[in-house]
Amino acid sequence: MTNTPVAHEHEGRRLTVRTDDGVPLAVREFGSPDAATTVVFVHGHCLRTESWWALREQLVRFWCNDVRMVFYDHRGHGESGEAPAATYTIDQLGRDLGSVLDAVAPHGPVVLVGHSMGGMTALSYTRQNPHTIGSRIVGMALISTAACDLAEAGLGRHLRSPAVSLFRTAVRRAPRVVHGSKRVGRTVCTAIARAAGARNRAVDPRLAALVSAMVNTTSVVTMSSFLESLLGFDERHSLTALAHIPSLILCGSVDMLTPFQHSVAMASKLPASELVSVDGAGHSVILDRAADVALAIIGLVERIAHGETAARDRELMAAC
Repeated sequence: MTNTPVAHEHEGRRLTVRTDDGVPLAVREFGSPDAATTVVFVHGHCLRTESWWALREQLVRFWCNDVRMVFYDHRGHGESGEAPAATYTIDQLGRDLGSVLDAVAPHGPVVLVGHSMGGMTALSYTRQNPHTIGSRIVGMALISTAACDLAEAGLGRHLRSPAVSLFRTAVRRAPRVVHGSKRVGRTVCTAIARAAGARNRAVDPRLAALVSAMVNTTSVVTMSSFLESLLGFDERHSLTALAHIPSLILCGSVDMLTPFQHSVAMASKLPASELVSVDGAGHSVILDRAADVALAIIGLVERIAHGETAARDRELMAAC
């Protein structure tokens, strides 16, 4: 691990963290290694560190070196190593997050920020490590995610469809054949890009291209194997451990993958939470409404630092 501070370099400081079963995870750090607070960002299914780029630019401008930011790719995603398909579960991702925290932030306060499956990963980590909540983990942002019942609303209902079941079976039996189908890849990418945007609004070509590129570099084994874990995901009881720490629950008002009702349900269990609906935003709110999300995360970190919503004018974001 390098300790050379290069907070404003586009690529950040790169390092590798080994999980409990030896899988190498690609990690990037921005900000001073000696910063008082570390914020760890956990990405969604079939995405990678690049999914945070727009939000990261906003936060670097505001925080400069005052807050350290850590980003990493899940197993089987981005630049991290592949692993046996049986380990592609959200429960294992929770343990992987623990490995990252032990390696890069063994001391000092940490705020977790999870988008989509990344938020579910943070909830899994919470269940596995309740003793860290309030001591090591001092705040959490759950963005465009859910604690349970993914198949009950929105596009998550398709998790139970026969087509998804057939897709998973085909991947298990002939992963190379399925992965080699460019037609399948294009179809999946188009669906994800459209779902990421807001309903009745044209998809930003740059957003669609970025999402498609990230999905195209994710193996179908990774894509398929996590679907079963998503279908059975239920961490509603993990919310109890978060009840007394500041949290942010944020979702686009027209998110079709994890509808806003999931965020409302989580916020109802978290008395110290702030519930934010980003009007007109879809599932990829961290990309197409990065400034709004950045302001909400800055507010969470300030609330943690000062014990209440800070009075600082957030328009100072552009002053660094």
